Amino acid sequence: MDKNYKFGIYQSDKNIDLTIFQYGWEHCAPLHSYGPAKRNHFLFHFIFSGKGYLSSNDSSGTTHLHRLEACQGFLISPNQVNTYYADENLPWEYAWVEFDGVKATEFLEMAGLGFDNPVYRLKKREQASLIRDELMTIIDNPGQSPIFQLGHLYLFFDSLIRCSAAAKPSQPGRMKNYYVMEAVSFIEQNYSRSITVEDIASFCNLNRNYLGKLFRKGTGQTLQHFLMYYRMNRASELLKFSDMSINEIGKLCGYPNQLHFSRAFKTIFGLSPSSWREQNSSLPQSSRRPRTDAGPGEE
Repeated sequence: MDKNYKFGIYQSDKNIDLTIFQYGWEHCAPLHSYGPAKRNHFLFHFIFSGKGYLSSNDSSGTTHLHRLEACQGFLISPNQVNTYYADENLPWEYAWVEFDGVKATEFLEMAGLGFDNPVYRLKKREQASLIRDELMTIIDNPGQSPIFQLGHLYLFFDSLIRCSAAAKPSQPGRMKNYYVMEAVSFIEQNYSRSITVEDIASFCNLNRNYLGKLFRKGTGQTLQHFLMYYRMNRASELLKFSDMSINEIGKLCGYPNQLHFSRAFKTIFGLSPSSWREQNSSLPQSSRRPRTDAGPGEE
């Protein structure tokens, strides 16, 4: 492994409230850059030393350039156009974690972060070690259990919120809204069927648009995205732990059309189902079923 770079992928996809997708650390070369690009999930960087720049758009479409330095952090939200690069003379060293989940938006808002507020600042610089330690515990222990890593992600958020110069109090009743919980419960029990947002609204006995507003306010996600997100997490479990064909898995997760399933999976994970399985399957190569369903259903 490069002595200036560490990278890991989270090995479990069962957590809906909060889950990790990948994480890493890098001491960048001068002017090392990434982007312009969009992410499918939240990505947070915390700067240990050096300097760099973040260019990102806000909700109005206006692009802002942020000059960042040690003991600051920056958030990239899903579907936000961004570019970031290291300073030419004093390139930054940072750690990052990519995450998502029903509680992600709430925790970020409590830390004063969001699509229009991507820069993180500490109350006191000496608190930087609290955030750094939790991130590096995740990064330096890729062999630990998913419970260990997820536990430290929660501790990371606790430190992020407590130490934020722009921290906000928790909003009482967040995610306790009856209709939001009813919608989540319906999805959990019926994701394998060809349900739609209209079906969810009908079950809750609410107008689709009204339920959509309640759900987005409570979770930070649209109903359609959460339904797809839930299905793809279930699909990833089957891809990892079974030798079922991709077509079979798609059908079990509410996608009778394999092409539509592959597109949805790539939207969430950034890889086709077959590529993701090749990288993450827990089955020995000798025990895997011969692949017979590649072709028009894979992109």
